[in-house]
Amino acid sequence: MTKLLFSFAGMLLLFSAQSQSLTQTIKGQITDEQSGAPIIGATVVLIGSNPPIGGITDVEGYYRVEGVPIGRQSLGVSYLGYEAISIPNILVGAGKEVVVNAKMIESLEQLDEVVVSASEHQKGQPKNELATVSAISLGMDEISRFPATFNDPARAALMFAGVQTGGDDLLNEIVIRGNSPKGILWRLEGVEIPNPNHFTSIGSSAGGISMLSNNMLANSDFFTGAFPAQYGNATSGIFDLQLRQGNFEKHEHTAQIGLLGVAAASEGPISKGNRSSYLVNYRYSTLAMLTQLGLNILGEQEAINFQDLSFKIRIPTKNLGSFSVWGLGGKNSYRFLPDRSNGDWENDKEDQTTAVAGITNIMYVSEDSFFETILSTSYNQISNQFDSLEVLTIEKQNFIESQTRFSTFYNHKFSAQHTLRVGTILSRLSYDLTNFYWDREREEHVTPLDENDHAGFYQAFGNWQFRTSNQFTLNTGLHFSHFALNGKSYLEPRLGFKWDRGTHVLSGGLGLHSRMETVALYTARQYRSDGSFVQNNKDLGFTQAFHSALGFEKMLKPKLRLKAEIYYQYLFNVPVWPNDTTPDFRLITFSALNTFDGYTPDELANDGTGKNYGLELTLEQFLSKGFYMLSTASLYRSLYTGADGVERSTQFDGGYIFNFLAGKEYKVGRNGNNSISLNGKLIFAGGKRQAPINIAASINEGHTVYRFENNYEMKLDGYFRMDVGISYRKNKKRTTSVISLDIQNLTQRENEFFRYYDVGNRSVVSEAQISFFPNLSYRIEF
Repeated sequence: MTKLLFSFAGMLLLFSAQSQSLTQTIKGQITDEQSGAPIIGATVVLIGSNPPIGGITDVEGYYRVEGVPIGRQSLGVSYLGYEAISIPNILVGAGKEVVVNAKMIESLEQLDEVVVSASEHQKGQPKNELATVSAISLGMDEISRFPATFNDPARAALMFAGVQTGGDDLLNEIVIRGNSPKGILWRLEGVEIPNPNHFTSIGSSAGGISMLSNNMLANSDFFTGAFPAQYGNATSGIFDLQLRQGNFEKHEHTAQIGLLGVAAASEGPISKGNRSSYLVNYRYSTLAMLTQLGLNILGEQEAINFQDLSFKIRIPTKNLGSFSVWGLGGKNSYRFLPDRSNGDWENDKEDQTTAVAGITNIMYVSEDSFFETILSTSYNQISNQFDSLEVLTIEKQNFIESQTRFSTFYNHKFSAQHTLRVGTILSRLSYDLTNFYWDREREEHVTPLDENDHAGFYQAFGNWQFRTSNQFTLNTGLHFSHFALNGKSYLEPRLGFKWDRGTHVLSGGLGLHSRMETVALYTARQYRSDGSFVQNNKDLGFTQAFHSALGFEKMLKPKLRLKAEIYYQYLFNVPVWPNDTTPDFRLITFSALNTFDGYTPDELANDGTGKNYGLELTLEQFLSKGFYMLSTASLYRSLYTGADGVERSTQFDGGYIFNFLAGKEYKVGRNGNNSISLNGKLIFAGGKRQAPINIAASINEGHTVYRFENNYEMKLDGYFRMDVGISYRKNKKRTTSVISLDIQNLTQRENEFFRYYDVGNRSVVSEAQISFFPNLSYRIEF
C-alpha cells in the first residue's frame, strides 16, 4: 500500500506542468448578524494585496472583488459601527467564482477607527447566531480536505470531540457523547427532513452512502448538545444543513467520477436582472453503471444501485421578498441471490425511495424585521423482502412515511443589544406501515404492523438574545412540542451564554430536550390468543434529556487554539421493559438508549433513565503556510438503568476517544497555481460493549447464549483506524481539475463488530468491520 501511495504522488508531480498566473473573482453578501439585513457600503479587501484589491457592498449588501490570484486568500470586512472581521484561507480556483457570505455584529461601543481583526476565535463558529456552546460550523472546504469522508457530513463529524462511529464502518452512523444515534436530527434549509442516506432502515439516522453532495452544500452547523430553543425533536445531535445559492451572474459546471458514483452539477443565472439563479446536482452509482456495461464487480449474487438528485432555485422579488424552491431525492436497491450449490436458500430484496422538497420565503417587513416561512413535503419508503427462493415469504416490510410541514418564524432586532425570534412548526405525519413474518411455531404469517393513518406534531419556540456588551451575549428561550397521536406535550426551557474576554472565551448552555420514537413503535400490534390485538405503546411518551455544557477556548498562538468542554446529560422517561417480574434478563436490561433503529410490538414504559458526562479537549492548528492540524481527546461515561433499576454501561460506553488529523498543501508549477495535498487521520477509541457469552450454555444448546444479567459488561477491543488522502489540484484558464485518492483503514485493521460462539470451531470468535476501502476520484470545474 505504501508503494501505491508513492506511485500516486509521483504521477501527480508529473502532471504539475508549468502554468501562467491566473486570477478569479470572489463575491458574496454582507449582512447584519441579528437582523439579517444587508449592510450597505461595507469595505471588503483582499488582505496582503499590494496594490490593494477590494470592493464595496451595494444596496443589497453584495460585493465583488476581481483579479484575485489563485490559491489561498483572506478577506477583511469593515463597516463603521460594526465589529470588523477577517475571513482566512479561502480556496480560490480558476474553474469557478468563489462565493463568500459573511455576517457582521453591530458594536455596542463607539468605534473611532475601523481595524480588521486578526483574531481567529471566530473560525469554526456556528452560522446560527443563537448557538453558544457544543456547536461548530462544517465548512465544505474542510469536508473535502478530511481524508476518507467521501464528502459526507456525518463521516466528517467523526473528527470532532465527543463523536465516534456507531460500530459499523460500512455506515455513516455516529455516536455523540455516548448517546444512541437515533437521537440525531437532520435538517435541510431550516426544516426537519427524513434520514438523507442511502441503504438505511426504519428509525435509523444513518446509512451506507449520503445523498448529500458537497457540490450543493453551503457551510452548515453541527450540534453535539445544549441546543438553542428553535430546535426540537433531538436528544443526541443536530445536522442543520444549508444548500448554497447558484451563481446568479455566470453559468458554471462540475463533473465528477469515482468509485462511489458519477456526478454532474450545473448552476447559473435564470435572469441576470434580478439575481435569480439555479443549482442542480445528479449522481448515479458507478457499480450499477459498470454492471450495465457487463462488468459485474460484485459477482452474480449481489447487485447494488443508487442515484440521487438535489436542486435549489432562488427567485428574488421586489415586494414579496425572496423565494427559494429546493429539493433532495434518492433511490437505492440491493439484491442478494442465494447460491444453491452451497445450500443457500434465502433471497434478500431491499428498496428505498426518499424525496423532500420545499419552498422558502424570506420577507422583510422593516429594516430590522423579517419573516422566514417554509412549506415542505417529504416522502420515505423502505421495503424489504426475505423469502426462500420466492416460494415462502419469511418476512416482508413496507414502510411509507410522508410529512407535510409549515414552518415560520419572525425575527426582530430591537437594538444592537436585543433580538427576538419566535416561530412555530406544524407537521402532518402520514404513514402506511406494513410488516408481516412467518411464525415457524404457529406455521402462519403474523402481522405486527398494519397501519395507514396520520398524526399531528406541533412545535413552537421563542428566543431572546441579550448582548450586555461586545463581550457578553445571553440567549434564553422556550421550546414547546405536542404530539397529537397520544396527546403528549413538552415544555423545554433553554439558556446559553458566551463571554469573550479577548484572550479567552467562556461559554455555556443548558436546557431540556425530547425526541419521539419512530411512528412504527407507537402503532405496532401485539396479538392475543383469541386473534385480537393491542397497541401497547400508543401512549408512550418521548425520551427526554437535560443537557448542560461549559466551554473554554484560548488562542495559544495566532494560529493555534485550545478548546475544552465539560458536559453532563441526564436522560429520563426512556422506554424500557415495563416491570422487573420477568425472569428474562434480556428484557429486564433493555433500554431504548442502546438501540440504533427498528421498533417492537412489546409493551414498553417510560421508566428508564440514563446519564452521559465527560471532558472534551481540542487543539487546532489553523491552516497556515499550507499546514493544518486537529487533535481531540474525549474522556466520558455513558450509563443507563433498565426495569430492574440497576445502573449499567450503555453499549456506547467506550470511555475514551482520541483523534488526530493533519495535512499539508504544497504549491507546484511555475507560478504556484497548482497544489498537492497530503492528509492523514488517526482514530483511537474504546470498544463498544455487549453481553458476555456463556460458553458452557452455548456448547450445550448449540448456539450463542449471552449472559444478559451482566449486559454490556464485556467490552470489545479498542477501535483503531488510519485514513489517508492525497490529491492534486490543477488550475488552467477557466478550469480547475482535482484527482484524489482516499483510503479508509490504511493498515487494514479488523476492528471488532461483535462476538459470538462459533459452534463449528467450538470457540468465541469476532465478526470484523470493513477492513479497507479505497476511493479514486476525478473532478473538474469549468
